[in-house]
Amino acid sequence: MTVTLLAGLVLTGVLSGVAYRVWGGQAAFAAGVFGALAVAIQLAAIGLVKPVRAAPFQRFLARWGAGMGLRLLGVLGIALAAGLDPAHFPPLAAAAGFLGVLVPLLFVEVRVIR
Repeated sequence: MTVTLLAGLVLTGVLSGVAYRVWGGQAAFAAGVFGALAVAIQLAAIGLVKPVRAAPFQRFLARWGAGMGLRLLGVLGIALAAGLDPAHFPPLAAAAGFLGVLVPLLFVEVRVIR
């Protein structure tokens, strides 16, 4: 979990910096908020799956599905924040922050839950 946390925080910082250079301060804030959300969701998803690695497949699959549901809630959070307050949460920057952190962490997850 430490690897996931460190990688997520580094990715969040990098993407916030890129968003700042491309779109400005408000975009950096949005990318940082949703990057941090992606890290939290990923840690929760790993926490759900890790204890049932050796359990029967149905139980593992149920926990994995719950983690995917959390990730979907994050995507819905982007739509909600960008729809309600696009001045503070520019859609492209928020999505870049969330997906730019979450997708690489999904690859790290495979190594973490082995």
